[in-house]
Amino acid sequence: MYKEKVLQTNEMNQKTAKFLDKFVKRVKANPPGVCPIAVQLAFLQSSRSQTCGKCVPCRDGLEQVENMMREILEGKADMETFDNMVDLAKMIQDTADCAIGYEAANIVLQSVELFHDEYMSHIKDHRCQAEIGQKVPCISHCPANVDIPGYIALIGEHRYADAINLIRHDNPFPTACAFICEHPCEAKCRRDLLDSPVNIRGLKKFAVDQVAADQVKVPPCNVATGKKVAIVGGGPSGLTTAYYLSLMGHKVVVFEERAQLGGMLRFGIPNYRLPKDRLDEDINAVLSTGNIEVRLNTAVGKGKEVTMEQLMDEYNAVYIAIGAQTGKSVKVEGVESNGVYSAVDMLGEIGRGNIPDYSGKRVVVVGGGNVAMDCARSAIRCKADEVTVIYRRRQIDMTALPSEIQGAIEEGVELLTLHAPLRIKADENGNVSAFVAQQQMINLYTKQGQPGAIDANKPELEVPCEVVLMAIGQDIVSEPFEEFSVNPRRKTFETENTTRVKGYDKVFAGGDCVFGPATVIKAIGAGKIAALNIDEYLGYHHKYLDDIDIPEPKENNRNHYGRVHLTDRSARERKKNFEPVENGMSYDEAMQECGKCLRCDHFGCGVVEGGRV
Repeated sequence: MYKEKVLQTNEMNQKTAKFLDKFVKRVKANPPGVCPIAVQLAFLQSSRSQTCGKCVPCRDGLEQVENMMREILEGKADMETFDNMVDLAKMIQDTADCAIGYEAANIVLQSVELFHDEYMSHIKDHRCQAEIGQKVPCISHCPANVDIPGYIALIGEHRYADAINLIRHDNPFPTACAFICEHPCEAKCRRDLLDSPVNIRGLKKFAVDQVAADQVKVPPCNVATGKKVAIVGGGPSGLTTAYYLSLMGHKVVVFEERAQLGGMLRFGIPNYRLPKDRLDEDINAVLSTGNIEVRLNTAVGKGKEVTMEQLMDEYNAVYIAIGAQTGKSVKVEGVESNGVYSAVDMLGEIGRGNIPDYSGKRVVVVGGGNVAMDCARSAIRCKADEVTVIYRRRQIDMTALPSEIQGAIEEGVELLTLHAPLRIKADENGNVSAFVAQQQMINLYTKQGQPGAIDANKPELEVPCEVVLMAIGQDIVSEPFEEFSVNPRRKTFETENTTRVKGYDKVFAGGDCVFGPATVIKAIGAGKIAALNIDEYLGYHHKYLDDIDIPEPKENNRNHYGRVHLTDRSARERKKNFEPVENGMSYDEAMQECGKCLRCDHFGCGVVEGGRV
């Protein structure tokens, strides 16, 4: 009977039937973290909008099924509602006049069969199952999975110390991330459906500005296990792993090649973005756990003070978190001239307190990422006469944060886009005299979804300069560890899903040295996962001691508010020194932003009662 009906449908219904067939496959392969009932409800709403309204089963029946499914999703239904929904769906399947009604009902019945346990969880427990429940978007898009609605609620209750400790549950660098995190969480904030995302990073900064992180006592450590773990690298990933392993009760020894801890947080990010005394607040808190020993000025690897073989003999596990500490260069004529430097090296010297003097000099920075902006803005503060950033694509294609680009422009940096490096000219003494670039034209899109650039049929451009800073990427110095499954091309460590280095039971690796140069929060997330995996490898399954009481959610404030943006100090003043450029929120601004949070951890898709996700 149904086949005869489908044959009589018009071309539109045939296309709809094909779409529905694809949708069935999507439901069967429901992605993890997405509530299948919510997916089904969205589909029913879409189906109802396509009905012609001529037959009662499709016109009225689908609406009733949708209402009953919504009650189930919201945790307000009982088994009678469920049974009525199933019976009505069967009736629509048998009596609908076209593919829209039939297939919509059919998919409801298939979802009931495929996700029966999920329906029962919503009816009996009033929430999604833990393993497939809809995740809160801001939490799921944070690489460290920080409980963002929780700490925003705590800030709203003026419980700043508790907010800091809740952040530490997943990220031991609340202060550093308050200053420099790229906040991927905000990109998926559901508040954007109403007006604009909550300023999550700004609220974090407000919290750590009220109470210094090292003045907030860290959670107590578990009972000592007698296990020892060596961590190679004292950057964000290594220190994150050290922090959590220490809380678990393991003894940790951190081997750091440089004279201070912090990695690229200290030696790669200028003080005007991340004040080093504020970074020290996080590091002091990490070390305050009491189970962490630090050995500075101690290099590890082949031909170094300590070899990997020694660590493997002496420790129960080893975690390699050496980061990406050196800069890459462009292979162009004249790159060996005096005055050509790596941007990473330049920023590293500034991090050590060795501020270069560019008085009377013109500086060219090659690149379009955050490191390039850091270099350009630092060069301004080093008293350069002119600073020009050269980038081969458009400004919109730059990988630097828009706020960093805007900040550089305000401070007097010139952006020379759609120009590719061609050669560097030097005088008779080998000193840089000019940078020559070839004009570009935008071209076909790449596989990464970004338009490429090719040489344009235009004349070369010569930019007079005395200093060239190469900011085209970072490199990993993995040669001292080359026998430990290092990819010779990418120079990264090859690891299993457990973050264990392939071929070695007790050696783990994470952070930039595994996935390549990335963000600080991603390195922190990798360190957290490594700590959990190492703990499992050592034979434990520790849980953090956490007794923070999260405030109950208030009724959502759905009035439309403008977003509170953090402001900067005046460009004419801030460019004269390396003092912090960003202003914090006022109390009123912070409370307004806290009030915008929709508390998706309680009111999110499929999560209504029975606790947090």
